[in-house]
Amino acid sequence: MRLPMHYRTVQILLTLSCLEFFGPIIKDTGVSHLMNPEWVGHARIHLGWLLGFMFFSGLANLYLIWFRKPQVKDNLKVSVLWQGMHLLGFWGAVVLAPLYSGQLVDHRYHTFILGIEENAFVFGVLSIILLVAIYFLRKIKIQN
Repeated sequence: MRLPMHYRTVQILLTLSCLEFFGPIIKDTGVSHLMNPEWVGHARIHLGWLLGFMFFSGLANLYLIWFRKPQVKDNLKVSVLWQGMHLLGFWGAVVLAPLYSGQLVDHRYHTFILGIEENAFVFGVLSIILLVAIYFLRKIKIQN
């Protein structure tokens, strides 16, 4: 089966935005989060659970993007929705942080990229990539 125009573009963009599931696993398993001695053990369990969910969500997304047969537009739509919900969860946590005394920046562990806190920068870029993927997804003309 020949894939329609823009299908491969959307696959590549969704694969890039799929980094949202794997980046926090690498960044947050160290002393700044999961192994932070200042955190209570119960909070670490919740983070470990979240990181596990994120890892398997990332694998499921990659399966939908590249390996699910047949390769149809609906698989990409599910990935877009899944990734979108995850990104909205991040941005919701940022917006609601004042309600639970959350902070986006811990200056002991976080850095800035182009003057923007690293999480906001990376998740901003990933959000833009997802929006571009949605743009090209809408251009795919096939029936599922």
